[in-house]
Amino acid sequence: MKYTVSKVFKMNRTGLNLVLQVMPSNLGAYHILGSNMIVANSYLLEHVKNSNSREEYNCYVFTLIVHEYLHSLGIVNEYQVRKMTYKLCLDLFGKDHLTTKFAINPSSAFLLQALNRTSFEDSYILVKNFDDKNQYYIQ
Repeated sequence: MKYTVSKVFKMNRTGLNLVLQVMPSNLGAYHILGSNMIVANSYLLEHVKNSNSREEYNCYVFTLIVHEYLHSLGIVNEYQVRKMTYKLCLDLFGKDHLTTKFAINPSSAFLLQALNRTSFEDSYILVKNFDDKNQYYIQ
């Protein structure tokens, strides 16, 4: 993922941490501006993992992480990040690939808008070795 972002957009960074936390269902993930943290919604990830194929889950995770990684590069405009995520997926996978389709609207991909969780949990999990260059994000 980092390699493809670097190749397509000539931008990169290191030292990111990934945190998993149960959050409201209308929030897939976020990057804490000025930090090295991406926080992903473990509630949604579990739902997608348990309700869909491994391929669909991997496509969802890829688009989610790419999107937040682009934010971590200092791009704060949501519309711009969505366009860049789509361009990357289009270039990498083609227009008919699930990943590209999810890049357009990830929350509609699995009817996630039908879930109605409204609160954050206090606990979280820090994913070890997330930014190791040999770490595989896709299962």
